[in-house]
Amino acid sequence: MTRLNTDNLGRLAPAVAVPAYDRGAVSAGIVHFGVGGFHRAHQAMYLDDLMNRGQALDWGIVGVGVMPGDRRMQEALAAQDHLYTLVVKHPDGEVAPRVIGSIIDYRYAPDDPEAVIETMADPAIRIVSLTVTEGGYNFHPVSGAFDLGNADVRHDLANLAAPRTTFGLITEALARRRERGLAPFTVMSCDNIQGNGEVAHRMFTAFARARDAGLAAWIEAEVPFPNSMVDRITPVTMAADIEELASRFALEDAWPVVCEPFTQWVLEDRFAAGRPAFEDVGVQVVDDVEPFELMKLRLLNASHQALCYFGYLAGYRYAHEVCQDPLFVDFLLDYMAREATPTLAPLPGIDLDDYRHTLIQRFANPEIKDTLARLCAESSDRIPKWLLPVIREQLARGGEMHRAAAVVASWARYAEGRDEQGEPIEVVDRLGDELMAIAAHHHETPTAFIDNRELFGDLVDDERFRQAYLAALASLHEHGARATLKALATTRGGD
Repeated sequence: MTRLNTDNLGRLAPAVAVPAYDRGAVSAGIVHFGVGGFHRAHQAMYLDDLMNRGQALDWGIVGVGVMPGDRRMQEALAAQDHLYTLVVKHPDGEVAPRVIGSIIDYRYAPDDPEAVIETMADPAIRIVSLTVTEGGYNFHPVSGAFDLGNADVRHDLANLAAPRTTFGLITEALARRRERGLAPFTVMSCDNIQGNGEVAHRMFTAFARARDAGLAAWIEAEVPFPNSMVDRITPVTMAADIEELASRFALEDAWPVVCEPFTQWVLEDRFAAGRPAFEDVGVQVVDDVEPFELMKLRLLNASHQALCYFGYLAGYRYAHEVCQDPLFVDFLLDYMAREATPTLAPLPGIDLDDYRHTLIQRFANPEIKDTLARLCAESSDRIPKWLLPVIREQLARGGEMHRAAAVVASWARYAEGRDEQGEPIEVVDRLGDELMAIAAHHHETPTAFIDNRELFGDLVDDERFRQAYLAALASLHEHGARATLKALATTRGGD
């Protein structure tokens, strides 16, 4: 067994690809908040691709963690010289492990916020990137306003030099660069949020405005927040993934990351102080990301929501199980073709029918073992951004939306906390307790869930949506998930 670290790279099995560059020659150019599985399977991999070509050696990544759970990542990476294994799993069973070397340091901010701030204040850092999940932007799900009442935000506004949040750390670094006459860095969001750069822009400037109006004006004028669309299915690393790496390749890695072969990154070309030549390794660098991100959010992300609750209620536990069931596949394809696709603008060079079927193939990859529990998590941050816009647009145009309404009903039924076999469901959501309390009243008040205007706004007032939702929820209670999907398949051309 060979432990992963710099000294042992030459001792790894031939099947394990290793960095082709001298990591000692790599210097920091990017600070990244949120070094989880997705970042390591995506942005860090693209940087590693460039470095293997002899490029971007001055764009090494310094990771930063701010959440309590991030300490474990810091410890795992530090013990391995910040190396980790990316394991690409193909549908035919082929496994392709590769050691990534583009992360050169990792800081756990609560230990030393000053060091994190000063790292970002260094002019060598030209990009600060984010993968902090939808909930990490601290905005109201309906109004979109920054939550200045958040306890950690209040702390940061009162303790500028010792912040706890991403907002406090990054804004303080920008303030120091401004004070020192240095150019700002670019803030690059890589999260699955529509207009992620615009959202980051609004949230960071709102925080800065609460701190100092002059600083906020400088950030508005000088700091770019490019939009991006990112895509790669990256399930949570399981103990079995670590064990498989050890047994098949004699490689000991405390925290590898597993992903599918497919990867996509569409990035708006708007940077303050340059960027790596991402286009050289397959990134689509464009002037306008929105058409691509809407395609992804409403077809891929919303389809994940369409399959996960129905699938979990029916007894499935993995996405590939659901997408090997023809009943579920037909439902997903109908949702994508008849409800989501009509809300999309034309995409030159994109065959949407091929894209839809490719999504099903990706979801059905048995080697990824993407859990439905992961896809069901944090629904209150996901459904309002990915699925409700489809419903609203289809209602406005008089189009079909009964399948999307049924997905909302499946979420409501899931929030009751038991599947159709009577097994308990762990509802993982920032609003989990509140949602489960509401769902407990479904039988006496069937609209209880969608009466929550914090999440659904005025949708409950639309009779078409209301009736479609109630019909699906009643069917789920009386007949179950499979029968509900069969009934939905017979409803064509209207609601």
